[in-house]
Amino acid sequence: MKNRIEELETKVSFQDITIEELNQIVIQLQSEVTKLKEQLKLLSKKLQATHQSNIASLTEETPPPHY
Repeated sequence: MKNRIEELETKVSFQDITIEELNQIVIQLQSEVTKLKEQLKLLSKKLQATHQSNIASLTEETPPPHY
């Protein structure tokens, strides 16, 4: 019975360590996801700004030569 209790205590101890390691990884990944979201927003805004300035509106377009 004593051996069994010691085994269970050992397993619980290893599980606690594993849970803490996984928690740290989740915290790190959440931070990276947040940074990537911010970068994606900035890139999206830059792309929209560039996209709008390079394309002429329909009223500015000259008709093709065959008209």
